[in-house]
This record gives sequence, C-alpha cells and structure tokens, in this order.
Amino acid sequence: MAQLRLARGSESGQALPLLVAVVAGAAACSMLGLSTVRALEIRQKHQAIADLAALSGARAMWNGGDRAQIAQAAKASAVVNGIRRISLVGPPTSSPAGRVQVEVTEPIRVGFGPVAVAIPSRDTSIAEVVDWLGGGLMPGPGDYSGPFTWRQGKPMRPDVATAFDHMAVAAQVAGLKLTINSAWRSSAEQASLFAAHPDPKWVAPPGQSLHRLGTELDLGPDAAYGWLAINAGRFGFLRRYSWEPWHYGYTRSPGSTSVGFGRSLASGPAGKSISRSAVQSWVPVKYRTAIIAASKRWGVSAALLAAQIRAESDFQPSSVSSAGARGISQLMPDEARRFHVDPFKPAESIQAQAHLMRELLARFGSVPLALAGYNAGPSAVARCGCVPAYPETRAYVRRILGWLRERQTGLIVRLVG
Repeated sequence: MAQLRLARGSESGQALPLLVAVVAGAAACSMLGLSTVRALEIRQKHQAIADLAALSGARAMWNGGDRAQIAQAAKASAVVNGIRRISLVGPPTSSPAGRVQVEVTEPIRVGFGPVAVAIPSRDTSIAEVVDWLGGGLMPGPGDYSGPFTWRQGKPMRPDVATAFDHMAVAAQVAGLKLTINSAWRSSAEQASLFAAHPDPKWVAPPGQSLHRLGTELDLGPDAAYGWLAINAGRFGFLRRYSWEPWHYGYTRSPGSTSVGFGRSLASGPAGKSISRSAVQSWVPVKYRTAIIAASKRWGVSAALLAAQIRAESDFQPSSVSSAGARGISQLMPDEARRFHVDPFKPAESIQAQAHLMRELLARFGSVPLALAGYNAGPSAVARCGCVPAYPETRAYVRRILGWLRERQTGLIVRLVG
C-alpha cells in the first residue's frame, strides 16, 4: 500500500506541472481572448471617433473654413471623445461634393500589467456633404443657404420671388411679359461658367458672384430693358452693372437668410401662433407673430429682426438705455416720433425697427453696415463706409451675425469611407 501510495504520489508529482501548465495556458488563452475582444472594442471606438471628427470637419468646411480651421474642428471633436492623435488627410474638396477625410493613429493598448503592448492603429473616415434641405440644391460656403422659391423654373429667395411677382404684374399692365433667364447659382456652377468664359467683366469669379446670394435675376426680353431701367427701383431691384441691362439685384434685405414669406404658422401653446422656421427657437412665443408681421411688411429678415431685439433689449419691452433708447427695439425718441409709434408697445416698436432696417439696408446694401447704422447712426457708417471702430458697435454687429449663423441648419452629411 505504501508503494501504491508512493506510486500514486509519484504520479501526482508528475501531473502537477502538467496541470499547472494547462491552467496557465487556459489563463493565457483567456487573457488573450479578453485582450482581443478589448482591442476590437477599442478599434470600433476609434472608428466611431474618426467618423465624428470627419463630420465635424465637413461642417467646418461648409461654413467656409480653410484647411487649418477644418483640421481644428476635426481634432476638437476627437479630443472631446478621448483621442489626440488625429490628422486631416489631403486637402478637403468642395466639389462636386464636399469631402473631408481624417485619420486616427491613436495606438490600441492590449494586455495587462507588464505584458501590456501598444498595437499601432490606423482608422480613417471620410465625410461628404450630399444634400441641403432648402429644396435639394447644393449651396457652397458663403452661398445663400435658406429656403428657395421657384419662378419660371429658376430658384431664388422667397422675398425676391414676391418682389418679382409685383414687378411682373406692373410690367404686364404695360404690355410686357418679364422672363427670368437665370437666378440663384451656386459657387460650383459659377466656377464652371468662369472656366468657360474667364472674363470677370462678364462672368464673376467663383465666390464673388452676387447670384450665389439668391438676390439676383437676369431678366428679359430685350424689349423690357427700358421699362426695367425706369421702374425696377420701385420694387426694390437695382441694375447692378451699366453693361448688363438684364441684371437686377434685390437690395431691400441683402445677405439675409429668409424673411419668412410663404411660411405657414403653427399653433403654439395656449393657441398662440408661432413660426415653424422664420425665427429662432429662442424667440419668446408672444413676440413671434409681431416679428414675422413686420418682416413681411417691410421685407427684412425675421431672423435678423429677432437677433437685433435680443441684442438690444433681450426681449424686455420696458427697457431703457443710458443713452435714452427705449422699448423692446431700443428706439431713440426722435425715431419713435418719426415713425409715430409708442416704443414701449412691442408690436409698434418692432414695426418701426423693421422700417428703419429697410431704409438702412437700401442705403448701405449690406447687413453688417445696416446693423452698424442702427447702433451707431447712419452718419458714422457713411463717413467710413465700414463698421465704425467703436468697440460697442463692432461687438453688437459680431454678436448678431453670430446668432444668425446659428440658424443655418439643414446640412446633411454622410460617411462614405
């Protein structure tokens, strides 16, 4: 028995290292399996972060950013998600579709303790701008990007279409039928035209054409040129160039996104009417109808009026400034008297604000200059032809334009690689 026990004991002594080896092998396999699963999880995370970074870069490109700004936007998106090693691959492309490609090279760490290793990783993603909610068209950076309305199969801003309708009726009374040869054109289309006819007198270089703003109409027939020269100004249109008797631009609200024409009102809380999209979401419901009504009457962007009111009084109708400006739109006493309004009555004050902005837009032909004229007075703007170097005025213009850019939603992007 003793021998048997010894023999069995001897067998146990021989099997123990094998058992240890088997257990160790199983543990190693388990660790390897866990490490592999973990590596796959990290890889998927890196790919998702690359996708988000590419989308952020595409948005920055669409907003007119240069390569450095696109790269900065992509990296900021990656950093906030825990990745620092990311780079932009090649130059972004703006046509036929805007593409941004990024590469994440953050290593993947697997294993545990002293046996952990870093595996090189290379995850790439491409984001592409594919469509725009403003009617299926494809604006580029700096192009008009709001809703479109069509006349004779040509796209334009809704307020331009309304003004054209009025002018077309007047022309018809005079025995003329106005035709639209062209209206809105994207920067990409303009680039093709310029490549075919590289004469800046006849074709504006890409990014400089006023057609990209949705305000310009090339009109006909030839027989209407004389009538247009005399009458177009009554409807807010200006002949842009002496050598182009067909080219007229709408000047009453240049550069603005939408004045809310043709927009239906939705029913808000307690039966109040609110705009679906003509004004920003932060506009108090009780002032939306007044803003849109003033916008339609005076042909000035509802979003612009709303941003102004936010900067002027933050929608406080009893506000009075140290300079004596009063009411929700901060009208000076002489302005209130000129427009025959009570500045402390919001609806009246907003009508006067829109009326004044229409005058300033017509005079200066620029939203920033019109805003500066509202804040600092038109004489200060006229003296320099610029936003005067007053810190308050420059901050005022910058703040309002920033709020207007916040509304430019509707961009659709997709991942393509």
